[in-house]
Amino acid sequence: MTTRDTISRTMHDVGLAAWFGGSLMGAIGLNGAAADVSDPRERTKVASSGWQRWTPVNLAAIGAHLLGGAGLLFANKGRIAGQKGVGASTVAKTALTAAALGATAYSRALGEKVIRSNAPSAGGTTPTSQTPPDVADAQHKLNTMQWAIPALTGGLVWLTSLHGEQQKPTQQAKGMLQRVGSLPATAGKKVKSYV
Repeated sequence: MTTRDTISRTMHDVGLAAWFGGSLMGAIGLNGAAADVSDPRERTKVASSGWQRWTPVNLAAIGAHLLGGAGLLFANKGRIAGQKGVGASTVAKTALTAAALGATAYSRALGEKVIRSNAPSAGGTTPTSQTPPDVADAQHKLNTMQWAIPALTGGLVWLTSLHGEQQKPTQQAKGMLQRVGSLPATAGKKVKSYV
């Protein structure tokens, strides 16, 4: 009997799409557009205002992604244990998710420092010579983090695609047989129940 995990998959995928797309748009669009504002003090304010408006949506997207991912993990626990390669890609995806969460939280903390400063800047993540040193340091770090988050979440998109490929019937059968072939004869019967 086949079960569907449409709700979990939708939460996982839409949440990840918003997390990835929002971070990329923010880096290119929002932080970039802030540099077009004529008053250097308003540049930080404009970028900060946009990020503050995005934060609740981003949190909801990340929450949806994590809840959907947990649902998919539960639904696929037998395949994760029984199909060769799926466990390794799941571990990699979990580690990448943790890194993306850490990068997002760190960026938010840096962003709060910039928001509170109301300092002049050349753009959302670019200080001027009039920017206080501690705020300039936060902006330099944000400049790096604004690209790290879409890179990490883009990696998650790739691993999600890999998981989709691993779910093809031919890949499942091949992975289960490879797993059975690599286990001792006594363990093979337990794994065969997943085929």
